[in-house]
Amino acid sequence: MLATRKLTLGHSLKQLRQAWVDVGQTARSRITGAIRPELPPDDYHLVRRRIDACLLGTGGTVSAHGRALELGRVYLDLNLEGRRSFIRLLATDYGVDAVELRNAVDDWIQLSSNPDPESDRLNAEELIRKTLRSPRIRLLTQFNDLPEGVKFLLDMRSELRSMKGRDPHLNAFDREFKSLLEGWFDIGFLKLRRITWDAPAALLESLANYEAVHPIRSWRDIKHRLAASDRHCYAFIHPQMSNEPLIFVWVALTHGIPNNIENLLSVQGAEVDLDEADTAVFYSISATQSGLDGVGLGNFLIKQVVDRLSRDYKQIKVYSTLSPIPGFARWLQGLGTTGGRNNHAVADAIATISDRDELSRIITNRSWIRDAAAVEQVRQPLMLLCVHYLLEKKRGISALDPVANFHLSNGASIERLNWMADTSKNGQQQSVGLMVNYRYRLKDIESNHEAYHTDGKIICTKAVSGLLK
Repeated sequence: MLATRKLTLGHSLKQLRQAWVDVGQTARSRITGAIRPELPPDDYHLVRRRIDACLLGTGGTVSAHGRALELGRVYLDLNLEGRRSFIRLLATDYGVDAVELRNAVDDWIQLSSNPDPESDRLNAEELIRKTLRSPRIRLLTQFNDLPEGVKFLLDMRSELRSMKGRDPHLNAFDREFKSLLEGWFDIGFLKLRRITWDAPAALLESLANYEAVHPIRSWRDIKHRLAASDRHCYAFIHPQMSNEPLIFVWVALTHGIPNNIENLLSVQGAEVDLDEADTAVFYSISATQSGLDGVGLGNFLIKQVVDRLSRDYKQIKVYSTLSPIPGFARWLQGLGTTGGRNNHAVADAIATISDRDELSRIITNRSWIRDAAAVEQVRQPLMLLCVHYLLEKKRGISALDPVANFHLSNGASIERLNWMADTSKNGQQQSVGLMVNYRYRLKDIESNHEAYHTDGKIICTKAVSGLLK
């Protein structure tokens, strides 16, 4: 009993000590104005004071920049918990003022019933637009002209997206944030740049770090992708982020459409004579800024690169990709034995690979890749199921596979499915080694785009659709 009392007393003293530490930190914070890294609620008033000072906008441009820099340093000094509290504070306390908006709308309704004088109604419309521009958006615009301010905002939105879930306030903030960035990252403000081997080291390092599809294994690898005469890399660059591409694409000039990524990436392969090259292959596209998710820069990148190549290389007649199918293996693992009841061929293919242990071996066991007999045994059913997945599995009217959706929405068609085209560990785990060629036919891009977005229609060759029969 005595020991228990000693333990209880020790625990109580520990709790009391921690409580006094917390009280002491709070007191110091109130006296010194220092904001703690985790931004507890007791420090919110200190942050609000700085935010409100930025929004008040007293003094000249220099004073405004100084206040924005001070607030930016506060945010950067916070830890993950503190940054999320800061963002949540903006989302809940600095949105559109509902009372002001209701009053502005009421004024407009009253004036719209009597359009004379028209200037009063137009002024009321302007007031609504002004009221709809929330304080948090007015705050964020103050970071645009600061050194690295654009990158600061992209990182903040990336943090917002990682935490928003289904929270209505955070989602409303994210929609506003996205709209703001869409204006700043309009295609007219970006520069399409070909990146070569003599680019600054910081830019080359960014390419290596952000490559998301086929990892760069060495400096020799990146040199081959940039310095070989039949290899190109293009990126969108923002004026304020000159050494950090927003999105980039690797291109190979080839004779014919390739069907194997290992051969295409091999540094031992002979360079293609440019006079004989008739195909431009986009074999990897990587976005670098998660804060720009949803802004859609990739759509413009492909079109501008096609335009550039068609001007620079008159002999290039074919524009194609060699693309992964990142959702295929995951979709396979979720199949039931009755997944193809409306198509006998699909049902038979599902039955062939429905054994869970065998499917797990196909997706994860590296020895399976080297077992020629086992590989050939499932070739036909897996090819059939992959075409079924690409053509018929949808989210709404859009292709379920994210890479397929990206290229099809840009106006591409499905040209060919390639068996054992990527036997790397990642290729096996994502798509059991399969890759697909999407083709951009210049005369068909617009009509394909319209058919896909209007009706979800996917254009493919007879060689592809015939695999379903």
